[in-house]
Amino acid sequence: MSLRFSVLASGSTGNAFYIETEKERILVDAGLSGKQIDRLMHETGIDPTTLSRILVTHEHSDHIKGLGIIARKYQLPIYANSKTWQAMDGSLGKLTLDQKFTFERDTTETFSDLDVESFGVSHDAADPMFFTFHHEGKKVALVTDLGYVSERIKKTVENADALIFEANHDVSMLQMGRYPWNVKRRILGDYGHVSNDDCAIALEDIIGDETKRIYLAHLSKDNNMKDIARMSVEQHLSAKDFGINHGLTIHDTDPASPTSLYHVV
Repeated sequence: MSLRFSVLASGSTGNAFYIETEKERILVDAGLSGKQIDRLMHETGIDPTTLSRILVTHEHSDHIKGLGIIARKYQLPIYANSKTWQAMDGSLGKLTLDQKFTFERDTTETFSDLDVESFGVSHDAADPMFFTFHHEGKKVALVTDLGYVSERIKKTVENADALIFEANHDVSMLQMGRYPWNVKRRILGDYGHVSNDDCAIALEDIIGDETKRIYLAHLSKDNNMKDIARMSVEQHLSAKDFGINHGLTIHDTDPASPTSLYHVV
């Protein structure tokens, strides 16, 4: 089985990611209702009673909406950094002390046979961080909710076998859309979200010989479409002579439907 994962849900309305090895079954974020998360896991063939733990990227509701419910239902430990724990205070309901663990930014934790490396991103949360997962020479990188892609982030996630990466909005759709200007400015700013075009430009420096799959994630419900995001990224990378559909494939994610469990080989 080695290393397998599914993007259970991704979008501006809710996010959850699952990754497993022979010994670990980890949920990253729980930004939907407990009932929805259960459904998504069962649709993917995952037994939620076998989960090992939950990792948290940041405290925004589209990442923690069902966190307390899932943790209590399956008696799971939660791992978040200190500032995120403070920001979530009062939002999760009652948790026992043995469910609260600290996993600081820019550190690596080993859970059984899986090494998890955390790294900070630029986003308007207390201390947002995302993860790369390492197992038997394979690497999966999860990175969304960032206003810009720093050189440090590029180096951290580069040459991952599989990459889940933000393509939040089409700039023209956002600029012409119904959002008030202060919200548009927030999304376009350094602590907002990465556009389709900026995603494609960053991927130029991130894709390596080992990179086989890219999942476009955290698409805005109002300011993006799957076809537009995929076309923008594919056209840009093809123009730069990346072998799209010849060893490298681009995949959609959805806020209500999980991706199939993918076995990283």
